[in-house]
Amino acid sequence: MDPFSAEGELLTLYNAFHQGQYAAALDFDTSSLSKSNLTPARILKLRAQIASGDAQGALASIQKENGPDFTAVQALAQYTLGDTSTATEQVDNLVETASDNATVQILCGTILQGIGRTEEALSLLSKHQGNLEAITLTTQIHLSQNRTDLALKEVSAARKWAQDNLLVNIAEAWVGMRVGGESYQSAFYVFEELAQTPSTTAPKSLISQSIAELHLGRLPEAEAALNQALEKEPRDIEAVANAVVLGTIMGKIAEVEERIAELKGRGHLLLEDLEERGKAFDAAAARYAARAA
Repeated sequence: MDPFSAEGELLTLYNAFHQGQYAAALDFDTSSLSKSNLTPARILKLRAQIASGDAQGALASIQKENGPDFTAVQALAQYTLGDTSTATEQVDNLVETASDNATVQILCGTILQGIGRTEEALSLLSKHQGNLEAITLTTQIHLSQNRTDLALKEVSAARKWAQDNLLVNIAEAWVGMRVGGESYQSAFYVFEELAQTPSTTAPKSLISQSIAELHLGRLPEAEAALNQALEKEPRDIEAVANAVVLGTIMGKIAEVEERIAELKGRGHLLLEDLEERGKAFDAAAARYAARAA
């Protein structure tokens, strides 16, 4: 039996992780699990530990572990801590020696995409055998490439055999956000259900609801959902970044400046993009100033 299926003993842990409920994932009791599920459960808990900001702790706890699953987690932790060189070396070795391992596919695919080696990430992920997380990550990569057609193809194929899986619902909502129109509302329903149900709510789902509200033109509702996320986790980097975007749209300049200050030094793509655009503007302004002189 698939341990992540509706009848599988890892479903609760699986859903908690993918809903962004990292504390719940870390607290998940593994004492009664069958032996074959102990490693998959530990991998998910280690990933939750990294996602919750304790990559150093996760790395320290598996220094003596062997095998591709744990090496892939080590690589993810190193990458999260900023040691891209070590992480990349581990990834290259794993891709060469264990590309059929599901954990290697997901975690190394994530790192490869993060360092700009997108085609290698997609090639690795294509080796999966019906792994919905690999499909979801592939969908995310295609959306980052502005290949909505390929993302939709991935989700549509998965929907045929994974009827009501959490990851398929989320990936379908992502695609809907890119397609737009009536699909905004469909995506909103997915994120709202996750965000407003006590058993599934987390900053990640609240941020997603806020973004959907924004696309639907409901700014006060978008702000309310984002404030809920910030109340739960004031330093959540995605919540802070989205507060910059929403605040700019709503004309809250002072608040935007405060949020940008919070992002500095944290390596978020939004700040990098703002700095890059600022430099481009200054360069263009300098050229015009030179002509005027």
